Amino acid sequence: MPSKPTAASRLVLLAFLLGMSAAAGHDDAAARRTMEQFAGFPASDDGDGGPSSDFRVDSEGLQRQIAELASFSDSPAPSVTRVLYTDKDVQARRYIKGIMNQLGLAVREDAVGNIFGRWEGSEPGLGAVATGSHVDAIPFSGKFDGVVGVLGALEAISLLKRSAFLPKRSLEVIMFTSEEPTRFGISCLGSRLMAGIEELAQSLRKVVDNQNVSFLDAAESAGYKLHLEDLPSVFLKKDTYSAFIELHIEQGPILEKEGIPIGIVTAIAAPASLEVDFEGNGGHAGAVLMPARNDAGLAAAELALAVEKHVLESGSIDTVGTVGILQLHPGAIGTIPSKSHLVIDVRDIDEKRRNDVIEKIRRSATQISKSRGVELSEFKIVNQDPPTLSDKSVVDAMEFAAKQLNLEYKNMISRAYHDSLFMARVSPMGMIFIPCYKGYSHKPEEYASPEDMANGVKVLALSMAKLSLE
Repeated sequence: MPSKPTAASRLVLLAFLLGMSAAAGHDDAAARRTMEQFAGFPASDDGDGGPSSDFRVDSEGLQRQIAELASFSDSPAPSVTRVLYTDKDVQARRYIKGIMNQLGLAVREDAVGNIFGRWEGSEPGLGAVATGSHVDAIPFSGKFDGVVGVLGALEAISLLKRSAFLPKRSLEVIMFTSEEPTRFGISCLGSRLMAGIEELAQSLRKVVDNQNVSFLDAAESAGYKLHLEDLPSVFLKKDTYSAFIELHIEQGPILEKEGIPIGIVTAIAAPASLEVDFEGNGGHAGAVLMPARNDAGLAAAELALAVEKHVLESGSIDTVGTVGILQLHPGAIGTIPSKSHLVIDVRDIDEKRRNDVIEKIRRSATQISKSRGVELSEFKIVNQDPPTLSDKSVVDAMEFAAKQLNLEYKNMISRAYHDSLFMARVSPMGMIFIPCYKGYSHKPEEYASPEDMANGVKVLALSMAKLSLE
C-alpha cells in the first residue's frame, strides 16, 4: 500500500489537480496517476471505492443551479425578488437543502432558518471550517449576489469530494437567513443572531413588516414555529468554527476594470444607518411667500448635500455616504412640504472617521433646522456596526490557494457588508471576491462569468482544504 500522504503533500497535489482542470489539453491519465498518489488507492471508473476522474469545476451544473434558483422569484426574469419567509424563499430553502442532501452532507436548521450542511472530518471534535452566504434577494435584483457564495460553496465541497480529499476538520456550508434588510429592516438577521447579538433577539419581540406582520408570525408561515425564548439557541459558541470564508461577487468595478480574477478581502467596511425627520409649517405653494416659508423639504435637501460635503471632507476614498430615502409629506405638487424623512447610510473601514462624519451630519441637521425655522424632530442612529479586519490565517490560506492555482489576485477592502462582518465576531474570517461585470449589483443586469465563478470555487475549495488540515 502507498504510504499515507502528509497534509502538505495532499494540498500540493490537490492544487495540482485543480490547476490541471483549467489547463488546455487536460491529460486525464496523468491526473488519474496523481489522484492515486493523493488518495492512497487506485482511481476507479465505476465509482466503487475510488474517486472520480473528473477534477474540474462543474461550471455547467453550477450555472444550471443558479438559473433554477433564480426561477424562485416574485418578479419576472431576468430580475429576482426573494424576500424572507415568503413562498419563494421557502422554495429556495428546500432547493438548497436538496443539493446538500445529494452531496451527502448532514443537514440541519436553527430556530430562524439558518441552514447548515456538514461534511464531517476525521476529527469532528475540532472547530469546523465554514463557508456560505445568502440566497434572499431584494426586489428586482440579480441572480448572483449571495447565491454564488452558497451554490459555489456546495460545488467546492463536491469538487473536494470528487478529488477524494479527506478533511481533518469538518467542512460546513451555511445558508444565512435574511442577509438583505428587505422585510423587517434588519440586515444580516441570521448571522447577527449567530454572533450572539442579544439586542437583536430582544428587538424581534416587537418588529413588524410593512404589512404589520410580526417576525414570529412570518417565521411560522415559513414553517419555523419558534418562541422568543428559542432565539438564544441560534447564538454560536466561540469555538464552533476555526475559520469562515465567504465567496461573493465584488459588487463593484475594480476587479473587472483591472482584469484580475480574484479579490482577497482584507477588511469589511461597516455601515451606520441614520433616520432624520424635519417638521415645518407647510402651506399653499402659491399663497405663502418665499420669505415666510418653513419648508421641511428644503431642509431635507440641504442636509442631503451636507452628507455629501462631510463625506468628501473626510479625505478618504473609503468614506462613503448615501441618502437612500427622502420622503416628503404630504407629497403634493401644490403644497409646501410640512414634514420630511431621510434615511442615511454612512460607511468606512475606519470606525472613528465614519463616526466623525456622523457627528458632522448631526451638527448640520441642527444648524439647518435653526436657519430654516423647522423642527429637527428626529435624529436617530439605527445601527452603528464596527468594521472588521479579515484574519491573517484565513488571508494566508486564500493567498496560498490563489498562488497554487496560478491565479492573479488583489488584496482589497469590501465597501459592501456581508454576513462575514458578523461571523468575524465568532470565528477567524476571510472573503473571496470574483469580478462583477460593469459593477452592476442588486440589479437584473448583475453578472459573473462561468470562468470567474469556477476560479472562485477552486480558490475556495483549496483554501478550505488547507484550513481543514491545520
